[in-house]
Amino acid sequence: MARPADLATTEVSFVGAGGVELHGTVVAPPSRGTTGLHPGLVMLPGAGPGERAELRTAAEAYARHGVVTLIYDKRTTGYSMVHRDYLVLADDALAAFRLLQKRPDVDRGKVGLWGLSEGAWSASLAASRSADVAFLITAGAVGLTPARQQAWAYGEFLRHHQVSGSLADTMQDTATRQLVGAGLFPEADYNPVPAWERVHQPVLALWGVLDREAAPAESAQIIRKALARGGNTHYTIRFVPAVRHNLNLSEDDGFDRPSALPADYADFESSWIQRLSDGGGLPPVSVDPAPQQDRLSQALAPLAWYESPWLQLMAISLFVVGFAGYPLVGAVRKLRGDRHPAPLGRSARWLAGAGLAASVGTLGYLLFCVITAANIIGPVLLGRTVPWLALQGLAVAAVVAAVCTAVTWRRFRPVLSRSERARLGLLLTAGAVFVPWAVQWGLLLP
Repeated sequence: MARPADLATTEVSFVGAGGVELHGTVVAPPSRGTTGLHPGLVMLPGAGPGERAELRTAAEAYARHGVVTLIYDKRTTGYSMVHRDYLVLADDALAAFRLLQKRPDVDRGKVGLWGLSEGAWSASLAASRSADVAFLITAGAVGLTPARQQAWAYGEFLRHHQVSGSLADTMQDTATRQLVGAGLFPEADYNPVPAWERVHQPVLALWGVLDREAAPAESAQIIRKALARGGNTHYTIRFVPAVRHNLNLSEDDGFDRPSALPADYADFESSWIQRLSDGGGLPPVSVDPAPQQDRLSQALAPLAWYESPWLQLMAISLFVVGFAGYPLVGAVRKLRGDRHPAPLGRSARWLAGAGLAASVGTLGYLLFCVITAANIIGPVLLGRTVPWLALQGLAVAAVVAAVCTAVTWRRFRPVLSRSERARLGLLLTAGAVFVPWAVQWGLLLP
């Protein structure tokens, strides 16, 4: 990014947890011949790759208010879509904190942490583990477990797109619980409350009034109670008007992802930091009224035995072998010169094609919705997304074809060869298992 003319920037490197080298940028007010020391702030991004550029504009806003700010690229070693450790990220933050403390233009006793969303989990952990951290600021902090919060957010985004029915239920329940059970949802059950109970520094916790991801009313109440239980008597809970989860402006009631900051960004926060730095003190406790949260989050039940990821894997394997194997064997027979079609070929082919497309397509579509956080789902018709309607239609076609195939197979079974009976038996077994599987995943539900 271009270096702003009114600020001083310095590229830095430091060693995080496990000896991983991390790279960052310090954004500072220009010295202009002054000898005074500035407060410092280490900024932690939200979930995802977390390159420093994501927070560069916010860091510059703080620097223009007199706060020396360090932003850095999140580690790639030990952090991915399926693996992360908030304690490791907290240690990275403390390493960055120690680096910022050593700068000659920073008052080492007035350096704090700032964490956005997932970064708030790591920042609160770091603050709870080091009394040297002078203060803690969070944006869009979540008081729920990550899995529960994400399930709530899926529901918010789907309802915003006018989606109702089984897809919304599947995304918020079955899909989320399966990801957790399969170990594909990192830190799914992390409980942020104990860390907040150990945070004794002054806290400024901010949420956008248009936050559609953090369950803000619930999270604020949970975090406030945790701070109170821990004996913290210096915290401010504030809801910022007209901004979304990351405190950026919104043009779609908080459901979009623009990168523009409000004109007064960092005004309140910097004033709060300055009052701490000047020794003027803060009101012991200040809590804004929470905005209306129409729907509360729901606890996620553990998987039942029949929902086991291993059974899911076995079912999908059966579908691939049973549904895909039927036409493949038929194609091989034709290549070998067998020109005598089986008497129930049409319904069996429908079962094979519709069953394979519905099962594989469902997993692919739901995975896409997970990756995009249910924000890119396709066109919606009659309260259903068009892809989901198509998958439901394929599921119904597979069930009808399975019934027709079973009836015809029973009539013609005596004249079928042993190999043909085995081939059809595997296909019908896949069809029989497909029915409860499709019900579980919402394909056969309204």
